[in-house]
Amino acid sequence: MVSHAQDSLQQEIDYKKRQWLVAGLSVAGYGGSLISLNNAWYNKYEKTAFHTFNDSKEWLQVDKVGHAWSAYNLSRASSSAWQWAGLKKNKAVWIGSASGFTYLTVIELLDAHSARWGWSWADMGANLFGSSLFAAQKLLWSEQRIQFKFSAHRKDYDASLNKRVDELYGSSLPERLLKDYNTQTYWLSFNAKSFFPKSSLPAWLNVSIGYGAEGLFGGFENRAYDKNGAVIFDRQDIKRYRQWYLAPDIDLTKIKTKSKFLKTTFSVLNSVKIPAPAIELSNGKLRTRAIVF
Repeated sequence: MVSHAQDSLQQEIDYKKRQWLVAGLSVAGYGGSLISLNNAWYNKYEKTAFHTFNDSKEWLQVDKVGHAWSAYNLSRASSSAWQWAGLKKNKAVWIGSASGFTYLTVIELLDAHSARWGWSWADMGANLFGSSLFAAQKLLWSEQRIQFKFSAHRKDYDASLNKRVDELYGSSLPERLLKDYNTQTYWLSFNAKSFFPKSSLPAWLNVSIGYGAEGLFGGFENRAYDKNGAVIFDRQDIKRYRQWYLAPDIDLTKIKTKSKFLKTTFSVLNSVKIPAPAIELSNGKLRTRAIVF
């Protein structure tokens, strides 16, 4: 009895240390990244009073799906950290989801005070969807039967587009992967075994529905203007269109291992969709793709 009480007390002390660690890392990580983002990005543009901006039709909504993916995975990571720190599942879910949503709300506030952008209700709706998708599944099923994933690849453009692409999306590989909406695909990945537990399907098998777009060389149209309203880029001959995919996927968290390191690694990597063959629907046509990144 004494030994059990001592073990319980020691575990409580360990959890308290973990909670302080998670809290400290969260404050440092969120705060530091916001300060860096403000200095590296927003300080380049004129500051204004709070204002809104309707960008709901921009980039064929690929950026909005990206907001939802970010909110989902930030909430998932934060919740996992708090659960590791000893919080009960429900409390960890609420704190994790709230912190992920709050972080993106602060970024939206930076947009709201920048002359270049503005507060976007569409962004906020996407953020709420992403955090809610994580929280609802965790509270209802205690697992993520539907995972939100991302994939991207480097794309080479026609020489006539290089200048415009560099202006919009940057020139380095990391910039292109994070900013180039023509190369990004976002996936809702459904774990088959979780929905059909009595089947003989492997636990790691997922079926994913993906969304992307092509021909995006401007937010609303493939045309750009200078400060005086003169056209400086005009490629409206390039069609802007949506892409839908159906592809197999792997739920890395369902791969059995006793290694804590591998479990953590698999959990982090599970936010990324593995390259795989796919069926694509775009421009009213259905076609097979040998591999989709």
